[in-house]
Amino acid sequence: MNFLRGRGHDTPEINLIPLIDVLLVIIIFLMLTTTYAKFSGLEINLPTADASKKAEQPSEINVAVTATGQVQVNKTALPATDVLTISEALRHAAGDAKEPVIVINADAKATHQSVIDIMQAAQTAGYPHISFATQSPR
Repeated sequence: MNFLRGRGHDTPEINLIPLIDVLLVIIIFLMLTTTYAKFSGLEINLPTADASKKAEQPSEINVAVTATGQVQVNKTALPATDVLTISEALRHAAGDAKEPVIVINADAKATHQSVIDIMQAAQTAGYPHISFATQSPR
């Protein structure tokens, strides 16, 4: 007893038009309810003064590391490359400067350990500002 013998099978279809309508309504709703921030600035005329403030430039200590591991502080070669010797040389080079910037100029073939030793010496000396010098490729 097959009652469905004469009927064909209908394939289900997804109607996209109601989906598009709903998405357009959501987009319009979001566009209308979004608040746009408008920054309004005050026009202020600052007072002038004759005395100019001298710009403070931090002192720099240049530390160079050669490919062989030789360390130079401000173009002065150090007799040893241990952390304490480098730390004392950094303190001597800083003089009265409160927080000098340590600029490390390491050769591309210098060992990683020699650069780490300089960073540790700067930390031991109490100088937290460290920078690395690089050059652009030719």
